[in-house]
Amino acid sequence: MLGPYPPDVTETEAIESARAAFAQAAARLADAPDDAVAELEPARRRLGILRPARLRPVARAWRLGVLLLSADGTVRATGSVTRAVAPGHPGHMAASTEERREVRAAAFRGPFPPGATVYFDAPVIELTAEALRGAAGPLLLRGGRVVVRWSLSASDDAARDLQPYLDERVGLLLDPPQGAT
Repeated sequence: MLGPYPPDVTETEAIESARAAFAQAAARLADAPDDAVAELEPARRRLGILRPARLRPVARAWRLGVLLLSADGTVRATGSVTRAVAPGHPGHMAASTEERREVRAAAFRGPFPPGATVYFDAPVIELTAEALRGAAGPLLLRGGRVVVRWSLSASDDAARDLQPYLDERVGLLLDPPQGAT
C-alpha cells in the first residue's frame, strides 16, 4: 500500500528516482544468473519453403516479478515464458497447447542452452512520465510516484511503491528461500 504522497515531488523527479532504483538493482544483480529475452518470429514461407517459428535473442534480463530488468537498465513487462526443452511429439491437443509446444520447439532449436528460461512478447517499458501516466502495464506513475502493479488483475489501489518492490525482488534473487531453487 502507498503512504501519503509527498506534494513536492515532480513527475520528472519520480522518473529519475525510478531510473536510479533500476540502475542500483542491476548493479546488485551483476553476478546473479539472468535469463534470455527473445523476439518470437512466426513461421513463414521463404522461396516456397516453410521456415518454422524461431526465437531471436534480443537481451538478457533478471525477472523481478512482473518486470524484467537488463544490465543496461532496460525494463520490460514479463510477457510470456518458455523453456528450451525438447518439445515432444505433436498430439491431438488443444490449439493453445500446440502453440506452446511450437514455441518450446523454437527455443530448443536455439541458440539457447538446453533447459534455459526464455522470455518473449516482453515489451520494453519506457521510463517517461508520458508513458507511465495512466499506463495499463505493470509500471505506472501516480501521485508523484512510480508504482508497480504487481498483478495485472490487481487494481491501481493495490500498486506498490517501486523501491520496496525492487528491494524485495532483488533480495529473493540473491538469497532465495530454502527449497526455492
